[in-house]
Amino acid sequence: MNKPIAPTLLAPTAQVGVGRAHESAHLHVAGEATYIDDLPELAGTLHCALGLSPVAHGRLTGMTLDGLRSLPDVVAILTAADIPGINDCGSIIRDDPILADGELRYLGQPVFAVIATTREVARRVAARAKEALQIEPLPAVIAHQEAHAKGQYVLPPMHLARGDARAAIESAPRRLKATFDVGGQEQFYLEGQISYAIPKEDDGMLVHCSTQHPSEMQHLVAHALNLHAHHVQVECRRMGGGFGGKESQSAPFACIAAVAARKLNRPVKLRLDRDDDFLITGRRHCFWYEYEVGYDDEGRVLGAEVTMVSRAGHSADLSGPVMTRALCHFDNAYWLPDVAMHGFAAKTNTQSNTAFRGFGGPQGAIAIENILDSIARALGKDPLDVRRLNFYGQGQSTPYGQKVEDNVIHELVAELEKTSDYRARRTAVAAFNATSPVLKRGLALTPLKFGVSFNVKHFNQAGALVHVYNDGSILVNHGGTEMGQGLNTKVAQVVAHELGVPFESVRVTATDTQKIANTSATAASTGSDLNGKAAQDAARQIRERLAACAAAQFGGEASAVRFAGGQVSVNGQTLPFTQLVMRAYQERVQLWSDGFYATPGLSWDREKLQGRPFYYFAYGAAVSEVLVDTLTGEWKLQRADVLHDVGRSLNPAIDIGQIEGAFIQGMGWLTMEELVWHPQTGKLTTHAPSTYKIPTANDCPTDFRVRLFENANVEDSIHRSKAVGEPPLLLPFSVFYAIRDAVSAVGGHRVDPPLSAPATSESILRAITAVRKAG
Repeated sequence: MNKPIAPTLLAPTAQVGVGRAHESAHLHVAGEATYIDDLPELAGTLHCALGLSPVAHGRLTGMTLDGLRSLPDVVAILTAADIPGINDCGSIIRDDPILADGELRYLGQPVFAVIATTREVARRVAARAKEALQIEPLPAVIAHQEAHAKGQYVLPPMHLARGDARAAIESAPRRLKATFDVGGQEQFYLEGQISYAIPKEDDGMLVHCSTQHPSEMQHLVAHALNLHAHHVQVECRRMGGGFGGKESQSAPFACIAAVAARKLNRPVKLRLDRDDDFLITGRRHCFWYEYEVGYDDEGRVLGAEVTMVSRAGHSADLSGPVMTRALCHFDNAYWLPDVAMHGFAAKTNTQSNTAFRGFGGPQGAIAIENILDSIARALGKDPLDVRRLNFYGQGQSTPYGQKVEDNVIHELVAELEKTSDYRARRTAVAAFNATSPVLKRGLALTPLKFGVSFNVKHFNQAGALVHVYNDGSILVNHGGTEMGQGLNTKVAQVVAHELGVPFESVRVTATDTQKIANTSATAASTGSDLNGKAAQDAARQIRERLAACAAAQFGGEASAVRFAGGQVSVNGQTLPFTQLVMRAYQERVQLWSDGFYATPGLSWDREKLQGRPFYYFAYGAAVSEVLVDTLTGEWKLQRADVLHDVGRSLNPAIDIGQIEGAFIQGMGWLTMEELVWHPQTGKLTTHAPSTYKIPTANDCPTDFRVRLFENANVEDSIHRSKAVGEPPLLLPFSVFYAIRDAVSAVGGHRVDPPLSAPATSESILRAITAVRKAG
């Protein structure tokens, strides 16, 4: 087994591997960080709001819009007929109209766009959509279980298998058969969806868009305008959060704003109200599971078969790759010798669900965690012992055929078990519960293994530009987008380290499709891996040119020239970096360079679901302890211990912040963030902060211990670091299973609690009632 690698001793001048504040932190705290709505509006700017479908499913038989068009300050009302190009913004499959045309697919679907002189007028007029639309109602399917029963899917079902799961289950000494429900989750980015389209000369269009995928927005806008990609420029300096919700779903707003701007030849801004954002856009997929497992008397899984049904919504969007990743993460950290997995993306008359931090991985992994938790209870064993028994060993392969070559889960869990005092606390929890009839404590330790890379091979590429000005200052542009996660900070650190200059010498500029072309989304936790490598490549080329220039002027070998601390050492002499840059400029040395990176070694057969889709795996584990009030269902996370593998961290301060944030966000998904659709009307009733509750500072544990596992990536990632965006979202599985442990204590751990996620107070009370009745 791999041993944790000792921490690297950093040079005093090192710019990577050190904790550093976010490059925009000073702007954030001062309220000076500029978002799209903060940009000064050009003269003549118009505002757009959307008229939405009032039904979940229907046939649009007519629209009476003349009355609305004649209202004061209304400039235009646009429908699908006004789109000069393709009326579609589907990310993979063309099945997602920009504006509804003929069929109404969900309550909240955009049908027309109101363009007015003020945002207030546009919103008030758009709100009168119901009186302007003639609709023939049609039967709606809201629940994904119902769609599954009807055989309604947005994509063909997926199947991934190894060995003979059915035979293994039937011959096993013990069997488990059950169902499980996990809800979806709203991204709830602080900055809502917004696009500001500005017409330019000769059919050009500039779109300021809050998006994780500027290149996709560029292409979709071009298609909607019936233009080429080179006509459209998409720019994004920063987002106020994304979490996957601005990967594909910023598209309709960018397209509508651009169509309106071109038709009226005036700038048009479209900024959604929070309620409309909820009603229009999709979110994390809800999942329903049906599984059967065979296991031995020790708790070792011998065979498993699982059916996963997701609520895809009315169109495919990214539901295919989300389900693929869910299937590829069902194993989590465990060796499953014989397994059969079936994935169904159910078509419902609801918002089209999309990417969310983890991208299906959490939904896949939580199923096996539920299984192992139940097996442990049936055997009367500590769940940690059952989990550990099933861990991957070295050299074993996943069900999709990728060898697990960097497995550190044994060492990592052993370290956390010791540092968290897990065994002693387990004893203390049992003693407390034995004398406390109302309040019950729960404790759980859960591990994670998360694959890092896009499932689609060609998305794993990135470009960057690095400019060194003759005063020694450095400007960087890359294809990734900054959404608060610190990507620009890490890229700046990489460039500063490569050129041996202070961090302050480097400035990263807005993502712009006119600077870096054909970029991939900032998603799948690949932002630093891809863009950091591309920026490093560009900076290295400049450094090599500078080294050659220094050697030519001062003697010695170019390979011996050293750059550190803003100084350059060459042939026994030292001069400031800025001085060498000026000398190089005077010698007509190219002081800018492009960089490119493509992740090596990846392969994927999307028909057979086999190959090596991930460059490497990230690992982690968490221990959570909760206190549950069995009379009210209320609970409190009292302590959380986290040990997470980020390889050799580029920036420990940012990485720990990402881990803490992912933990709390994932805890919200599994415990309090409940999405409710009206079963008859299909309306999302939890469409505002008044009804949809995300965690606050008060929900954080008073004792929150987060540490980074000392390790180095076995693959040649950027400075041997590992991704930190998505993997930590699986850490709060420990919170859910600690709650389940507390509920189980009500029945003396003799009954498996039927607890679904989110484990709201109501869900907890239902589970407690079921345990008492069964006991």
